[in-house]
Amino acid sequence: MARPLLQQPLHAGWRFRAADARLGDTEQFTAPDGWHAATVPGTVYQDLIDSGALPDPLIGRQETAVQWVAERDWCYRLDFDLAADALRDQVALVFEGLDTFARVWLDSQPLAESDNMFVPLRVDITARLPHAGPSRHTLWIRFDSALRRGRALEAHHGARPLWNGDPSRLYVRKAPYHYGWDWGPTLLTCGPWKAVRLESADLRIAELASPVTLGDDLAHARIDLHTRLDGDLLGSIALEHTLRDPAGTLVATHRSPATAQHTASLSVDTPQLWWPAGHGAQPLYTLYTRLVRADGTVVDAQQRRLGLRRLRLVQAPVAGESGRSFVFEVNGVEVFCGGANWIPDDNLLNRITPARYRERVQQAVDAHLVMLRVWGGGIYEDDAFYDACDALGVLVWQDFVFACGLYPAHPAFVASVEAEARAAITRLRHRTSLALWCGNNEDYMLAEAVGAYGPGGDLSRFEARAIYEQVLPTLCHALDPGRPYWPGSPYTASTGAEATVAGSGVRPSQDPTVGDRHSWEVWHQLMLPYQRYAEVGARFVSEFGMQSHPSMAVLEHAIPAEARFPGSRTLQWHNKAFSPVGADGHRRLAVYRADTLRSPDTLAAEVYATQFVQAEALRHAYEAFRRRWQTAGARGCGGALVWQLNDCWPVTSWAIVDSAGTPKPAWYAIRRAMAPLACAVRRGASGVAAWAMHAGAQPLAVQARWQLHTVDGDTVDDTHTAATLRANATTELAPPPSWSAEPERPLIASLQLTSDTGSAQGHAWPEPYRWHRFPDPGLQIATDADGCVTVQATRPAKGVWLDLPGTPGMPFEDNFLDLLPGELRRLRVTGAATAADGIIATCLNTLQDPPG
Repeated sequence: MARPLLQQPLHAGWRFRAADARLGDTEQFTAPDGWHAATVPGTVYQDLIDSGALPDPLIGRQETAVQWVAERDWCYRLDFDLAADALRDQVALVFEGLDTFARVWLDSQPLAESDNMFVPLRVDITARLPHAGPSRHTLWIRFDSALRRGRALEAHHGARPLWNGDPSRLYVRKAPYHYGWDWGPTLLTCGPWKAVRLESADLRIAELASPVTLGDDLAHARIDLHTRLDGDLLGSIALEHTLRDPAGTLVATHRSPATAQHTASLSVDTPQLWWPAGHGAQPLYTLYTRLVRADGTVVDAQQRRLGLRRLRLVQAPVAGESGRSFVFEVNGVEVFCGGANWIPDDNLLNRITPARYRERVQQAVDAHLVMLRVWGGGIYEDDAFYDACDALGVLVWQDFVFACGLYPAHPAFVASVEAEARAAITRLRHRTSLALWCGNNEDYMLAEAVGAYGPGGDLSRFEARAIYEQVLPTLCHALDPGRPYWPGSPYTASTGAEATVAGSGVRPSQDPTVGDRHSWEVWHQLMLPYQRYAEVGARFVSEFGMQSHPSMAVLEHAIPAEARFPGSRTLQWHNKAFSPVGADGHRRLAVYRADTLRSPDTLAAEVYATQFVQAEALRHAYEAFRRRWQTAGARGCGGALVWQLNDCWPVTSWAIVDSAGTPKPAWYAIRRAMAPLACAVRRGASGVAAWAMHAGAQPLAVQARWQLHTVDGDTVDDTHTAATLRANATTELAPPPSWSAEPERPLIASLQLTSDTGSAQGHAWPEPYRWHRFPDPGLQIATDADGCVTVQATRPAKGVWLDLPGTPGMPFEDNFLDLLPGELRRLRVTGAATAADGIIATCLNTLQDPPG
């Protein structure tokens, strides 16, 4: 008779030490000295830092002092007890993740090996155990240096082109960003980075697939259940599936005798549909799967949460243009996917709590972002990340872990990749938020740059195409057939008549008319002015961005006091951006700041200046890309994912939320540009352009107020008009006729839209800002009786940034404000006292022309 499955976590009592090259394996683990307490799950770096044996590599330039850790091998050991009642037909050791080259011994005898950080190990140890009674056992794990092992593989197979990190990383199935990236430090961790446990079972649920299908009318849903069992099926065992709605009410059930392979279906009439954030609710059903004996004893059980929705990737003709669209459709509604790229939120992954994952995803939602791209140089994220995305309505673009390299494709490497992909797909395929599998990040771009792809490229050098175009799509189709697969990012489909370019049959990876594109002409490449983002749009812009410093609070924590000045060596160390000519992020940052603003003379002023430029750049980008979201059949741009949402350490980077979790001014600018109702104004040599962006399902009547002010605050024009905005689209608006004869003097053009459901504002100030004097705006900040902060200006104020020193996060409900003369903003404040005299206010006016 099958007994209930038992799980015994093996997380307490671990010890670790550096391996001694003079000792054999047995001597390494039986040596009496040098052992220290280890955290499992965890990494060597984390324990060395916590014990004081290493300086914090995130502070100052201490990163250089810890690199020796990656050159050593490390040993872990654990003594554990197995109770008599834990003996079953199968007893297995389960390692959910070993980072990376690991050899495992049980009771001094070799047990298993791993060479892939992303492949869990399940090792049957039944034959190693006594037949009865409690027993004591010893577990050893040796982690070889990934740097040394990778370089040996590189020496054997040959060096390969890449961007970022040590070139040996291309042969190692480890998180690429551990090798250093243009926004992160080099910290090659090792250790049992995921859970370790003993699992004892007579019969268990080995695999469960639960794809959801909705009918065309969305009135009926079906959940197809494919279950694989492992173990003893003797006796009366039932397999039971039950589905409960978000309120806990039973809506469907299936029960039948258990078999090794089992298929069933559950039907739901009038399903509660799951929608992306801002487009509807995110109801989640709960599926319970149990193995039950005749006496009611549960032998094994799993549960998961499912959203019922239908998702398609639409690639269709675009009216009046060449190429095809790249649009995500959910429940029959096309959704503009304004979003962001996601990198791991820490270099030491075990420090990221479920609450921190939830906070970051919530910050994306609060900025009206509906998609996060899990970038291919990181990891397949923790379940807590996908839990948050499912619950909060964020679509996930999931890269496989390949980034910026010409990867190999020899048989052993491909076999490891297959195991990795299979593990990732089976773990994540039930996720409602998961919108797309993507083969890699920028590998087609890199191949094109070295002549191994694109028109005229030597495709034989790009062996990894077999992975992206055969291995991965085959696995996705077999294991998760309802989900779109895309070979890479960026990538341009190369099928059909339109695929032929210059007779080659392979399109350039960055074709803006088909597929997705990384629009780095701003910042990288040509270093175009950010005002020209509209020129580098695409069908789907999956990367673009502008750097800035993090908050002063982050810099005060990470930069020693003696180095806290603009241009310091340590400040530059915390900017990892580079180009083919070297580490030049600080130079590019300086160019964009100097092209836009006058030179600041303090670190605090420089922080504000770079954050101002980033916010303005990303406002221009989102407004330009979203403008191309026209009506159905004319979706010129289907989405825009800023690089990047978050940081993994205190750094000057492209993130819009810094490593302390503090949103930068760019976050507020994006939130306004991506609001359900938003508008934009542009001033140029040919006059003024304006447009409104409306995400609602029905046309919207609005009142428009058009204002022109001098920089001193004098009113030049104040005109009111009415308009009707198209549903789920952008609508071009005609400025007042008088604006076409706008005088040469610098003016501030403003548009305010008001409707029954909300309002929006857009402003166009004279640029570049450094050319102009902007008088002191006469800011008045006060606290009202309800504890809210009021902000008012007597003259136009640009980019008003409010700071409450000592208060992390976002104490003000809105920030980085543009104010017109007499305009009053009332802001709720959370998490701190709201005394107005404690608030520090900075704006463009006072940065350009300080009082006095």
